Amino acid sequence: MTGATASQLAYVGLVLLVVVARLVELRVAARHLAWSRERGGVEHGAGHYPVMVALHTLLLVGCVVEVLVADRPFLGWLGWPALAVLLAAHVLRWWCIRSLGTAWTTRVVVVPGMEVVTRGPYRWLRHPNYVAVVAEGVALPLVHTAWVTALLFTLANAWLLLRVRIPVEERALREAAA
Repeated sequence: MTGATASQLAYVGLVLLVVVARLVELRVAARHLAWSRERGGVEHGAGHYPVMVALHTLLLVGCVVEVLVADRPFLGWLGWPALAVLLAAHVLRWWCIRSLGTAWTTRVVVVPGMEVVTRGPYRWLRHPNYVAVVAEGVALPLVHTAWVTALLFTLANAWLLLRVRIPVEERALREAAA
């Protein structure tokens, strides 16, 4: 690569905006985690959390590296719809955060006596936040045709969600209900 194009630089800016959004979410999650722990909240499946953080970090890094090193072009027919999906994913994620309130964290924490949330998107889906995660994992890389990153993240994330994270959450919720 000789020099980044204007669209590549704009894309790096978009990825940086997503990084800022993630940092804001982590701050909210830390505040909610402290609230939960003060009320006797118990964390489940803490062992997979560093893997999840690493995977999501690699998504962000992979987006930038693939676009710049492989000199991926911006293709409007793909990039603009992917950007719309990315924005919708962020709206859904924040709807989840608002609906769960202090129960929302990036970790699996159950506070004794708290009821399972059934408002907002949780009226229709058991794990709507993961719909947002999956959509973002596909859309963010495809905004600038980073298809390898989209594919690798999607496969790794599907394994992590389906084989590890969601079963941990379901077990935690069953234990809390019992």
